Amino acid sequence: MSTISREEVAHLARLARLEVTDDELDAFAGQLDVILESMKTLGEVDTEGVEPTSHAVPLVNVFREDQHQPSLPREDVLAGAPDTAEDRFRVPRILDEEA
Repeated sequence: MSTISREEVAHLARLARLEVTDDELDAFAGQLDVILESMKTLGEVDTEGVEPTSHAVPLVNVFREDQHQPSLPREDVLAGAPDTAEDRFRVPRILDEEA
């Protein structure tokens, strides 16, 4: 018996604003069903006494101290730009003012 219906997949697609075909709805329903069944199986695993972890292996901090180094003069950097304004790179607007 399927855990997720075609209608639920269509609803999820609408929420995600995805256009899917009828064939894709059937395929995704099957794929999501496999995923949900796998998660159900994982939920049945006895985890008593298992410490929660965020990573499978310990992480080592790879940050280094910031070191001040000389850089190119602003004029030299901006000289290679296709467009500048007020001593900055000028790029096309990609967001509306409402955003």
